[in-house]
Amino acid sequence: MTSVQGLTIKADMDYDDANDELEDFDVIIVPGGEGVFEVLKNKSEPLGLLTKYVELQEKNPAKERTILAIDIGALLLAQQGMLEGLAATTHPDYYVRLETICQDAARRDMSMRTDVMEERYVVNNARFDLGENPDDNPYIIKKARDIPSAPEGANTGHARRKSIARKGSNAWRDSRRRESIARRASMPLGGMRVITTGGVTAGLDASLYLVGSLASHDSALEVSRVMQYSWVKGVTVDAIDV
Repeated sequence: MTSVQGLTIKADMDYDDANDELEDFDVIIVPGGEGVFEVLKNKSEPLGLLTKYVELQEKNPAKERTILAIDIGALLLAQQGMLEGLAATTHPDYYVRLETICQDAARRDMSMRTDVMEERYVVNNARFDLGENPDDNPYIIKKARDIPSAPEGANTGHARRKSIARKGSNAWRDSRRRESIARRASMPLGGMRVITTGGVTAGLDASLYLVGSLASHDSALEVSRVMQYSWVKGVTVDAIDV
């Protein structure tokens, strides 16, 4: 694949090899770009691979898996019904397109609707310690229905509580506890962490979140410092440490 700037990128494996080794993958990243529309039109890979990845998680929730869809990569998840009952975002120019695909998928599968949000990134099935005071945790989404009546004309969409620094998480090393596995099994997609993002730089923000989740918050801050990039936080939905 050659980018518009002339950069050539060569894949390390094809889809056949990826499907064969899929059980070993902890994280799948779904990029955006114009190629997404061709995949949707032809119903080609990686649609089948994504569905198979979810099925692996549902059959074996003992393993912690993550899907990170950047930009309009979220449209592929929507097409496969992977966002049903969850919240998601995408590039601002494609909010309506995402909503439409999600609605069509929900009707097709007779399933729950998707909450399309205007956020930098949205995390479902998050796994981190809420801390001693969950009310102050910026990663717990506050649903619109919980917000007191606002003046006429005010924005009554989703809101996030005032931000404080996220504390480190023990979720990764605790993920194989019996109670953790049982809880994941009862969650959508077998408890798979599903992250969708806005445009390109929002993908950087979500990647830093993922570093924080899989390594440590300090590690994410160090990566941000080295990159000289200011990390803009997104939101999680029903965030709990499972």
